[in-house]
Amino acid sequence: MSKVKLHLIAAACDNMGIGVNGALPWRLKKEMAYFTTMTTKVLDPTKVNAVIMGRRTWDCIPDKYRPLSDRVNIVLTHNVESVKENVPEGVVVVPGLDEAVKYIESREDIESSWVIGGSSIYRAAMTHPNCGKIYLTEIQKSFDCDTFFPNIDKQQFHLVDEEEVPGERQEEGNISYYFRVYKKL
Repeated sequence: MSKVKLHLIAAACDNMGIGVNGALPWRLKKEMAYFTTMTTKVLDPTKVNAVIMGRRTWDCIPDKYRPLSDRVNIVLTHNVESVKENVPEGVVVVPGLDEAVKYIESREDIESSWVIGGSSIYRAAMTHPNCGKIYLTEIQKSFDCDTFFPNIDKQQFHLVDEEEVPGERQEEGNISYYFRVYKKL
């Protein structure tokens, strides 16, 4: 049994939209800071976290933020060779989630593994035996989106309280949202 737990992290609006035209449909500074903290924070200072994403998600990260700093960036794609040529040194490119898990297992210095999108990668991670928790920011508003977070099966995932996750309603501008955590049973 693999010890690697895959945690998903995403922000979705009322209609479960997570993106439009390769970008986030909203600008929420505190929510972005939460994402950065959650995916970067380690208990053991000698370790780092891994972020796992599909190639389209990688492409959507603004150049100045790529690769995501202080994290091992893992990009999933069917075109491993062509993508490898176009990513900075240190970015890991593998064909799928199983290969990402194997890569993470091969390293002693990775503390947590975060799946950061997009839709098909989230879907694969939710059904993966190593799936642990879904950290979902639920935005209380609808936005026009062309990319969506998969439906969360409430038979498989239960809402839980996490100490490090604020439970109260968050507000930025005219948008309110909640940080939720769903644990796979």
